[in-house]
Amino acid sequence: HRIIPSIGAINNHKQRSIPFIPSQRLPNSQHYTTIHFSANESSSGPTISIYIINNKHPLNMVRLATASAYILGFAAVSISAFHLPATTPLAARTTDSTLRMSTTAAPADTDFKSESAKKQIGNDSFLNEDLMARAQNGPGVKNNEKLKIGIVGAGLAGMVAAMDLADAGHDVEMFELRPFVGGKVSSWKDKEGNHIEMGLHVFFGCYYNLFGIMKRTGSFDTELRVKDHVHTFVNEGGTLGALDFRFPIGAPVSGLVAFAKTEQLGIEDKLVNALRLGTSPIVRALFDFDGGMDMVRELDDITFTEWFTQLGGSRGSLDRMWDPIAYALGFVDCDHISARAMLTIFMLFAIRTEASVLRMLNGSPQTGLHDPILKYLDERGVKINTKMGCREIVYDTDEDGKPTRVTGIKVGPKEELREFDAVVCALDVPGIKKVLPQTFRDHFPMFDNIYNLDTVPIATVQVRFDGWVTEMEDDVRMMDIAGDQSNGRGGGIDNLLYSADAEFSCFADLAVTSPGEYYKEGEGSLIQAVFDERAFSRSEDQIIQDCIDQLHKLFPSSKKLKCTWSSVVKLGQSLYREKPGQDKYRPKQATPISNFFLAGSYTYQDYLDSMEGATRSGLMVADEIIARADGPEGLKALSEKAHAKAQSEKVNVAAKEEEVVSEEVKIPFFASL
Repeated sequence: HRIIPSIGAINNHKQRSIPFIPSQRLPNSQHYTTIHFSANESSSGPTISIYIINNKHPLNMVRLATASAYILGFAAVSISAFHLPATTPLAARTTDSTLRMSTTAAPADTDFKSESAKKQIGNDSFLNEDLMARAQNGPGVKNNEKLKIGIVGAGLAGMVAAMDLADAGHDVEMFELRPFVGGKVSSWKDKEGNHIEMGLHVFFGCYYNLFGIMKRTGSFDTELRVKDHVHTFVNEGGTLGALDFRFPIGAPVSGLVAFAKTEQLGIEDKLVNALRLGTSPIVRALFDFDGGMDMVRELDDITFTEWFTQLGGSRGSLDRMWDPIAYALGFVDCDHISARAMLTIFMLFAIRTEASVLRMLNGSPQTGLHDPILKYLDERGVKINTKMGCREIVYDTDEDGKPTRVTGIKVGPKEELREFDAVVCALDVPGIKKVLPQTFRDHFPMFDNIYNLDTVPIATVQVRFDGWVTEMEDDVRMMDIAGDQSNGRGGGIDNLLYSADAEFSCFADLAVTSPGEYYKEGEGSLIQAVFDERAFSRSEDQIIQDCIDQLHKLFPSSKKLKCTWSSVVKLGQSLYREKPGQDKYRPKQATPISNFFLAGSYTYQDYLDSMEGATRSGLMVADEIIARADGPEGLKALSEKAHAKAQSEKVNVAAKEEEVVSEEVKIPFFASL
């Protein structure tokens, strides 16, 4: 009652910010015993103070520090729950430098000339809804000069970059090794007309840039299906646990309620879970977003398990809740995933209510996402060459052999040379490693750092049944596949699912969640599950059988159903491995070579290796090219100068060769005697 006298009293402070002072290291020579806690009102709003004094027993010190941290975390979150500021927490920035920690900020944006590209980096971009309008409306400028631009890779990043570059008036041509577009978000039809996917793709509510692109192509309102605001865990035997975010008050209150009510954790695990999250950078971010984000960035060198257990986090919480989320995020467990990667996601959920709302496509990625983009590109004259990958990057060097400018690429089995004013490599990690010339690595550490990035293997399994696998309440309904059950009318759970008791990180019944092309009349569930490296080395037949067996373990009633069709797609190198220490190796989109650019979800941006990350990188690289295109030192001018120089050198070489030939055929004066 001393912390929160009444909801109304706290609401009276809605025009004021609440300062949050991070814990300070205390001199080793002092000992502390007594906890003094006070919550006071001041001109700047409610304040919380905790002091621990005069303790001579180290063990008690740990207990007291833990207790005080829990009080601070709980109190801070409680006040934030009832304190309703006039602006979002993003606006409640601390201005007093004494309250700020000394931290490492996001990578500098000095290499970018484009102001729009700079807006995609750093704390201000993290949850910036305005970025959706930028993605939806396009670059908003037309360059005076028309560049000829080659894009290697027709994944999401490459296609998004092509959209903006074409709108800015440039001549864009794309080259894709596969027979289809989409990269890691690809899908295609087999000979029987089944849609096959390379992974399970879910759209979080904070994918502002991607949603803007979908609005621009007209697919946002027609191709996405919003799911209930619940993250469901399926446990062995069919019991369910959930993080239910459906609550009248949004974040962070909805998150607190979800964690408090979840059946996935026992009471003890809930308490230690609250303790650890209550003392995390997430709490600081509610009051000082910049400080919280900077703290998260500094945690890239330890695993989530190391961070979580430092101050009371339990193994039970990791095993039953966080491991399934970590596998779904990056296909590695909490013992191996970077704390920064996990806390980035939690930060999204804590700050914005919509961040944890899930959407899934009505059908396949090709139909719902890629086809509208392809139509947009075709209308603007962008040429896309499939089955034509880049074999070699062609470039100029200075007198020391240092690369200075990319002149073109060799593509296709015949290694045809295509010349461009600018080249974008919009590839994944294994793709960029294959095409980068050794001299790029020798002269520029940025390129060499890419080879420190590792990747994870995955196997995407699809299994179709003659009934509804996730329908556990009614056996008759489970077996009922008669009539038209399209448009999500099939039985079972219409949402993404997690499990701590299966080897697939996440799964869903696509015949229910994405029925547009995955439901077949007279058939039941089409379960799509993603296996990580624990199962990758097994044969496809074994993986299918393991998937069926584990589904039966999670949904015992499904043992009555038969599998009628199956598919396995193995991807030996998928996402970059989100292990500790990887952030520093991720390259920027602008490179030291003025007309050579990188795009892809592995390049630096805060949304990690995701569809939103790929979209951001594509927009950033397009903005940077547009900013550099015009002017006497622009990309077009430099290209023309380089071309003129090359032509002059060819003329000089030809003239010298002609002189040599002339000397060789000249007849000596005495030859005619």
